[in-house]
Amino acid sequence: MRKVWILGLLLAFLLAGMQTARAKMIHIGETQIVSHPALNNDSKGFKKALEEEGFVEGKNVVFDRRNAQGEMSNCYPIAQKFFDDKVDLIHAISTPSAQACVKVCKGIPIVFSSVTDPVKTGIVPKLGKTGTNVTGVSDRWPITLQCEMYQKFVPKAKRWGTIYNPGDINVTFHIKEMKAAVEKMGGKLIEAHVSSSAEVMQAVQSLVGRVDAIHITSDNACVSALEAIVKVCNQNHIPLFVGDRDSVPRGAIAAYGLDYFLVGYEAGKKAAQILKGKKPGEIPAGQATKFTLWINLKAAKIQGVKVPKAMLDKADKIWDVNGKVIKGS
Repeated sequence: MRKVWILGLLLAFLLAGMQTARAKMIHIGETQIVSHPALNNDSKGFKKALEEEGFVEGKNVVFDRRNAQGEMSNCYPIAQKFFDDKVDLIHAISTPSAQACVKVCKGIPIVFSSVTDPVKTGIVPKLGKTGTNVTGVSDRWPITLQCEMYQKFVPKAKRWGTIYNPGDINVTFHIKEMKAAVEKMGGKLIEAHVSSSAEVMQAVQSLVGRVDAIHITSDNACVSALEAIVKVCNQNHIPLFVGDRDSVPRGAIAAYGLDYFLVGYEAGKKAAQILKGKKPGEIPAGQATKFTLWINLKAAKIQGVKVPKAMLDKADKIWDVNGKVIKGS
C-alpha cells in the first residue's frame, strides 16, 4: 500500500512538473501572406532577434507558422485560429496578414513587419507609441529615388512597365508614387494587373513590345512569381528592376532596397520587449531606414544593359556575368 502511495505521489510530481514546463512555453503565432525570399528573411530575422533576447524556439518558445499562400481570404482564418488558441504574441508579416490580425485578435500583442503604410491601412492609428496592442516595423520604400536611380541604367527608357494587384492597398501607394516619378522624368507608366501569382506570366507577356523597361514594386504576387517575369524579360531583352534586394540574385538587374532580415530582426526586438512585460502601445512603431544598392551584371548582360560606372561604384553588392559575387558580401 505504501509503495502505491509513493508511486502515486511521484506521478503527481511528474505531472505537475510537465504542466509547469508547459506553462513556461511561450506560444507565438506567425503569419505571412506568401512565401518569397524577402518575407522569409523577415521571419528569420525575427527569430534571430528573439534568440538573442533569450526566447529560443524549442526551449521556451513554440511557433505556429501559417502562410496564406498568396490568398488574402486566407488571412482571416489564420488570425481566427491564433485568437482561438490564445497565443501569447503574433508576428504578422505583410499588410493583409497584419490587417486580419488587428481586426480579429483583440487584446493579443501584435508585432507587424514588411508593411508599407501601417497608418493608411488601419493597422495602427499613428507611428511612434500607438497606445494599442500593436507595434511593428514599416518597410516603406523610397520609390521616387528608386525610379530616378533605375533611369540612370537605361536613360533612353520612356515607357516603364509594372505589374501589380490593384486589390493590395499596400502596393497602390507605391504605384501612385511610381507613376508620378516616371511622369516627372518625362516618361509613361504602363500597368498590367493581376489578382494572384498564377496570372503573372500572362501579365508580363502583355507588356512585351509596349515597354522599354519594367519596375516591380512590393507586390507579393509578382515577387513570389518573379522567375516568370525574369524569363520573359530575358527572352525579350527587357531590363528588369525591382524594389527588394532579394530579387536581384533571382534575375533582376538592380534593386535599391532593404535588408528584410533586418526588418524582421527589428520587429523581433520589439517582440522581446513585449515578452519581457512592456505594453505594445508603449513600444514605438517605426520605419526601416537602411537601404543598399545591389546589381546583377549577368542579368544586365542578358537583358541588354551596360551598367554605368557610377552605379557600379555606388553599389554595395555586385554579381558578375557568371553569377559570382565580386563586391560586398
